[in-house]
Amino acid sequence: MELGNISKPTYGAGPEAPASSTPGLVTMAHGFLRLVQPNALPAEWINFGQYQSEFSREDIHELLLYELGFLVCAAIGVLLIILVPLVGCCFCCCRC
Repeated sequence: MELGNISKPTYGAGPEAPASSTPGLVTMAHGFLRLVQPNALPAEWINFGQYQSEFSREDIHELLLYELGFLVCAAIGVLLIILVPLVGCCFCCCRC
């Protein structure tokens, strides 16, 4: 391990993301996440110093709007979990 010049250090660009063996899948996953939830979590929702026992209707409404993309994906997933076996059962059992 080389220390280099301690009195005049040189700094690099910083840590980089680890290389992936499947860059296409990583790009697709990040694209999906940006599509589903394009906005960052608002920092004012995180209160580490104080305990908040009640949430107002406006806070809940904002949170649901923030998570709307994930809620829609979950609803589509539940619908597919119910519909795919039902359609498969109809194809298998109700052949003409």
